[in-house]
Amino acid sequence: MAPSKLFLTFIVVALSTACLRAQEATWELGLAGGGAGYMGDLNQNNPLTISGISAGLYAKRNFNQYLGLRFNYTHGRIGAKDSESGNAQFRERNLAFKTSLNEFSALLDLNLFDFKLGGGNRYLTPYLFAGAGLVIFKPTFTWDGETYRLDRMATEGQETGYKNAVLTIPYGVGIRYNYKDTWCVFSEIGYRTPMTDYLDDVSGKYPEVPVIVGNQQNPYNLSDPSLNKIGAAGTQRGDFRKRDTYLFVSVGISFTFVTSKCYSF
Repeated sequence: MAPSKLFLTFIVVALSTACLRAQEATWELGLAGGGAGYMGDLNQNNPLTISGISAGLYAKRNFNQYLGLRFNYTHGRIGAKDSESGNAQFRERNLAFKTSLNEFSALLDLNLFDFKLGGGNRYLTPYLFAGAGLVIFKPTFTWDGETYRLDRMATEGQETGYKNAVLTIPYGVGIRYNYKDTWCVFSEIGYRTPMTDYLDDVSGKYPEVPVIVGNQQNPYNLSDPSLNKIGAAGTQRGDFRKRDTYLFVSVGISFTFVTSKCYSF
């Protein structure tokens, strides 16, 4: 199922569940940390590859033991190098990048079991989440001691460049455990579909005029760093998929502030 259809299905199920059993509304604060990964033009086939770290925090409104609305901020770092690929064609292409990710998102969070902190009786529950957000990314490459912002270099000959702040669609699964009154520990994995194919600065074709950095004694071709200069102008530089994907894998802890005011739906 496509991420957009999965997202819509999740929204319908979550809102339907909210109407089944209204309980006390509570606020929850959480912290998490773990790894970050990426799938795209430099990693086309390994959806669980972790290439950097992640850390985040959130505030969540729990409406009942099933449904909550979570407001997240997550910072992550991802990267990839063709030179480390198991694919000989990728090693020949020799592209590389690193980027930070700053994501702000709102997520609907659905517990699958009757979770204790929302008024239920289960201490352990798996959960699903999906939502929408904004991700800011700044792909870079370092050569001869200097770091270059690839989104400003027009490495594929883009006349107007590309946006480095785009809509992103998060979705994923997790498990949480209420281990002491209002405290919980949790672990989750979440994939993101950003509305861009340029997390890695690679999407289209090799340009007519390549971007050269460095100096005459030590130049570097950012557009075509291939070992044998395979990047003929107009030939494909990346894959044919329209978007990159990134993921966060994390473990964390949260505290819930229980209120006495009840809400009905």
